[in-house]
Amino acid sequence: MAVETIPAVLRLDRRVARLAVLGDSTAVGLGDPLPAGGWRGFGPLLAAALGAPGEICCTNLSIIGARMADLRHRQLPSAVAARPDVVVILAGMNDTLRSDFDPVALREDLDATVTALQASGAVVLTIRYHDHGRVFWLPGPLRRALHHRIGQLNDATDQVVARRGALCLDLRLVPGACDPAAWSVDRLHPSELGHRMLAAGFADLLASTGIAVPHPVKLTCSGGRQLTVAHHVSWLVCQGVPWLARRGRDLLPHAAGLVLQDLFGRLTTVPSQYGR
Repeated sequence: MAVETIPAVLRLDRRVARLAVLGDSTAVGLGDPLPAGGWRGFGPLLAAALGAPGEICCTNLSIIGARMADLRHRQLPSAVAARPDVVVILAGMNDTLRSDFDPVALREDLDATVTALQASGAVVLTIRYHDHGRVFWLPGPLRRALHHRIGQLNDATDQVVARRGALCLDLRLVPGACDPAAWSVDRLHPSELGHRMLAAGFADLLASTGIAVPHPVKLTCSGGRQLTVAHHVSWLVCQGVPWLARRGRDLLPHAAGLVLQDLFGRLTTVPSQYGR
């Protein structure tokens, strides 16, 4: 006797009622401005993919400038109290740009945050970062220093993901993630397209676990504010150059250490002219 199968379109996937976002300025939505002011970002886009308007309660607890410790100590309590079905964690880049960067402490803060959210019943998603040197320009030593730190951040994330079974979106594997169109003028925050790519990536991860995504994220931009050349010039003068100066000072000691380490390594590998 033939076995009747249930068509894929009738599969009863799990529905999400509550979504929470924890993180820094990218999680706030910077880079995706709204016409009336404020920011949208991947959070509302992901919520719209998970349900019709009014069906999903989206709580965004992100703070501009937040570091991983801020998620654990300032954002986590409210997130747990909201009892979300799904939580997206996006943070860590602010840590890599500071002189007191500590990958061990960062890993412990991320692990504590993920563990508490999972204990409350949430599916947790986080992210692995790409090489930012492919997106925006930095002087050679600073670029190497940042690349090294992002590697340490990704290693810490990998350890937590492997230990806790969280979902993780690897930006290195997202097609077009390093294209200029995916980034705002500062090259640090995603553009509207970039935020849509993040939302689509998170939605795909959730769908792979059997969570319903009835309204897939479209990569066609709409609903955001169009930025002009004047916006770009204004940002460069008022924010871009001062930011590079501040973060350059924070990264400079680490960059100098890498340069000296590289130089010392080369010197120790030069064959002695006197032999043994």
